[in-house]
Amino acid sequence: MTTVGIVAEYNPLHNGHVHHFREAKKLSGADSTIVVMSGPFTQRGEPAAVSKQARTEMALHMGADLVIELPVAYAVQPAEWFAFGAAALLEATGVVDSLCFGSEAGTLGALLPLAGFLAEESSTLQEEIRRRMAEGSSFPAAYSAAAAAAWRSSAAEPAAEGADAGALLRQPNNSLGLHYLIALRRLNSSIRPLTVPRTGAGFHDPLSPGSSIASATAIRRLLQDGGSPAPYMPEYSLSILEREHAAGRGPLSLEDFRIPLRHVLSTRTAAELRSLQDMNEGLENRLLRIMTELPEFTVNGLLQALKSKRYTHTRLQRLLLHALLNHSKEALLPDRLAQGPAYIRVLGFRASGRSLLKQMKQAATLPVVLSPAHFSHPMLQLDLQAAAVYAGAYSHPLRTDLYADYLQPPVMV
Repeated sequence: MTTVGIVAEYNPLHNGHVHHFREAKKLSGADSTIVVMSGPFTQRGEPAAVSKQARTEMALHMGADLVIELPVAYAVQPAEWFAFGAAALLEATGVVDSLCFGSEAGTLGALLPLAGFLAEESSTLQEEIRRRMAEGSSFPAAYSAAAAAAWRSSAAEPAAEGADAGALLRQPNNSLGLHYLIALRRLNSSIRPLTVPRTGAGFHDPLSPGSSIASATAIRRLLQDGGSPAPYMPEYSLSILEREHAAGRGPLSLEDFRIPLRHVLSTRTAAELRSLQDMNEGLENRLLRIMTELPEFTVNGLLQALKSKRYTHTRLQRLLLHALLNHSKEALLPDRLAQGPAYIRVLGFRASGRSLLKQMKQAATLPVVLSPAHFSHPMLQLDLQAAAVYAGAYSHPLRTDLYADYLQPPVMV
């Protein structure tokens, strides 16, 4: 039996995800599929539209055999740590043969040599990144420009088929894909990387009449406006989304966390805020000042007031989530993240995935956790807290929502 790994958020699961899933199975020739999926909060610093249980159900209906959770310690991070956490989990299962991701490049020809070059993280590259950030660039912009400059000056560039490193890194799926490749290299993993061309709508593209493919961002915007995403989602995914909405369990946005976030930000001192993840360069003082100046507190209003050339919207959203979830710098030190996840949390599986789960329990290099009642770890505690905070934003949160991780077994389809 061969297994392909997919990393996803399925926020929510749409026709583009189905296309990628089918192409991954076809390209890899795999018999089974393991999906590493973000939990309640996503890499861009936003709450998922619906719960991880609901999105797991979508993935299993699509055909995934097994879904495991990417710990929130990695899920709400820049691409480097997001990709490393996911790749480390797939490696730790002991049963994954390949990892397939979507990319604008569509082939590994340009990505592999560039990933090998960037994996070294030379002191020259690091110094150039710091210099550009000191001039006011955001980290993504500084990294992209510095990497492109270092690549152009290296002897390795011709091996990348004349690729423009800067252009590659400016495309979101290429950038994330490069970090998967870098992570596999650093893990000395035997997992074979594969990529399929991203098709249809791009991340920022609006909905296109007559098309069956739309970005998850456009679909979430449509949901917030009260529209129907039916043309862009498989029936089972739409049905689950409608069920969750009817029960008052989504779709959620950052504004749904306005009250608890305002409480956190208005009751912390500058020193307490400074201890939080990503709260650097005096941002805590700027944040406290802006809080007193806002005529009405909204998350979007706060983000607009904080945003600058140096601090991207996404970085600031992640910063607010770290504050909401009380993520300290100490808990998410790079040295700790570099050790990888400490467990494999199973969110759900199909009947066809039972044998895969059994195989994984024997081959895995980490504990396989089906219920947190039987396992304890500081990183898992962060996951449980994040799930409770997320459920607290439902219109009428129940005990079974707040403590679903304890009270609900893995989803089975």
